[in-house]
Amino acid sequence: MSYLILFILFLPFKLIGKLFYKKTGRNLLIQTAKIGDFVNVTPLLAHLKHSDVLISKTVLPLAKHDETIDTIFLIEEHKKSLWRKFRLAFKLMNRYENVYLLHPNSTNLFFASVCNAKNKQYLSTYTRRWYQAPLYFTATGTVEHSKDQLTVDDYLKLADRTLTWRNAPKHATRPLRKPVSYPISLDKQNVIKIGLSISAGNKSKTIPAAVWKKVFDALGDLNCIYYVFGPQSEQVWLDDLHREVGVREDIVSLIGELPLEDVPFAISKMDFYIASDSGNVYIADAVGVPIVLIYGPCCIEEQRPLGNVLLIGHKEYEKSYIFEAPYYFDRSREEMFALSDDDLSDIYSFITNHENNR
Repeated sequence: MSYLILFILFLPFKLIGKLFYKKTGRNLLIQTAKIGDFVNVTPLLAHLKHSDVLISKTVLPLAKHDETIDTIFLIEEHKKSLWRKFRLAFKLMNRYENVYLLHPNSTNLFFASVCNAKNKQYLSTYTRRWYQAPLYFTATGTVEHSKDQLTVDDYLKLADRTLTWRNAPKHATRPLRKPVSYPISLDKQNVIKIGLSISAGNKSKTIPAAVWKKVFDALGDLNCIYYVFGPQSEQVWLDDLHREVGVREDIVSLIGELPLEDVPFAISKMDFYIASDSGNVYIADAVGVPIVLIYGPCCIEEQRPLGNVLLIGHKEYEKSYIFEAPYYFDRSREEMFALSDDDLSDIYSFITNHENNR
């Protein structure tokens, strides 16, 4: 509601500015969510070829190594005070010809609405509120997004209603950035290198250590090395894993070892990636690594890896959505991520079949 009031306050400046608007040919994408969501925006970025973006600083390390992105605005720098909000609003107002709103919370709706662009396409989701209606009136078109529709498809439809995810591939950095140096362990030969994300940020979507033990046991007769990816804050989850399975030579910790901009290259060195619905899963998808997604409570009809992927989960537990992600569920993590003997057999077959076909 407060952003609607801000828009009304800014409206006289917008109307005056419209008198001086000239077509610029420039694009603005607004998507201020985190890593996985940013990677799922990259097909639209690739389709448009050159765009400015309003994003979260969380994904800045990826965005600054993306040749499809020109100017970067960080939402955290512009929403702390009224002065900063209005300063960005004035900067954006007459700058663009096309505005694409992919993450339509109230803050982002405000910044999209103040633009005088000729073409403004907004995503409309199942979390839309009644007081956002006046801001949606500023759009020239909307794409209605539902829980059973792929986000990647609907993001692309903002630019062209005929596009689907098959028309434009994902990327994490473009081109794939190769760091000057990286852990030598990533170059191990004659082993099956499997990347893991042992946390998904949201604790309720984090695979329990006991489930990881089942995976390791199921793959026990294969020559696997497991690489644990994640920021330093996830060390507590690795400690929990060690308590369950012990300290093992086949588990290599990369926790806190890699800046985000180096993660896509490191993941590209993997033969497989196993995780729940986490940012690194979408990076693995973008660099062509086969994935085992143990999706727990996440709705895979709405968002999932789209490449070479084995999906493991239970429909009845799917209660977490992209624009409506709870932190608490009516089932335990142990229930939602439980693996049956058939699931473990499927994981084993997925890995061995790929290895045999190399």
